[in-house]
Amino acid sequence: MRVAVETVAKGAAQAAVTGNTAQPGTGRATRTDTGTGSATRADTGRVAEAAAGKSAAPTTSCRVARPRADALRNRERIVSAARELFVEFGPDVALDDVARRAGVGNATLYRNFPDRAALTHEVVLAVTSRTTLRAEEAVAAESDPFAALSRFVHAAADERIGALCPMISGVFDRDHPDLLAERDRLEEAVAGLVTRAQSAGRLRTDIAVGDVLVALSQLTRPLPGIACQGIDRFTHRHLQLFLDGLETPARSELPGSAATLEDLRRS
Repeated sequence: MRVAVETVAKGAAQAAVTGNTAQPGTGRATRTDTGTGSATRADTGRVAEAAAGKSAAPTTSCRVARPRADALRNRERIVSAARELFVEFGPDVALDDVARRAGVGNATLYRNFPDRAALTHEVVLAVTSRTTLRAEEAVAAESDPFAALSRFVHAAADERIGALCPMISGVFDRDHPDLLAERDRLEEAVAGLVTRAQSAGRLRTDIAVGDVLVALSQLTRPLPGIACQGIDRFTHRHLQLFLDGLETPARSELPGSAATLEDLRRS
């Protein structure tokens, strides 16, 4: 009996090495490998080890976790609320007030923006980017260059571009590459509006891009230190008065010199 068991065991071991499989009920082995030579025990061991190592290797996912929709909405509400409050009260407004206006808890605000500098950075970036988009839309929508400039001025007011002005002295990195890139895009877009309107003879030639941006900043925010909740109802009215003064023929001679972008950067 022992001899029979040893014989079967020996045959099974040999089949594992040579690739033979036993046919049920015959006791005979059928060769299943198609190679030209039989594998050695060392080869079989290496293959088994490689297979074991491969199966034991940890799997990694290439999927990148995306922020949840509600988290994105909270972030957008915070930026929008900060933009409004920065216009009304300046960039030093209490962050608790920003959270309250946004309808989120303080923990949610600080989870998105750990400090005032981070929030200010995001507000400036958002306002600048959205205002540039309004300029590009105005060019696409209006064939008359002055009508395009007018459309942009009113749209920029709705974007609360006045939020940018008090941030010039704010505590944040004004030279951050993202901010510089967006600033350049905005200045290029507004310069294009001004140049086209002047070339068409529709815009007086004694003004520059800086004049448009300064007037926008001044006319779209209340006086410092006061809460003018109803000022929005006058904004577009006063902007239209400003635009009427930009059209040719000029009705008066402007004192001083045109405000250029370089003037604004030096101020």
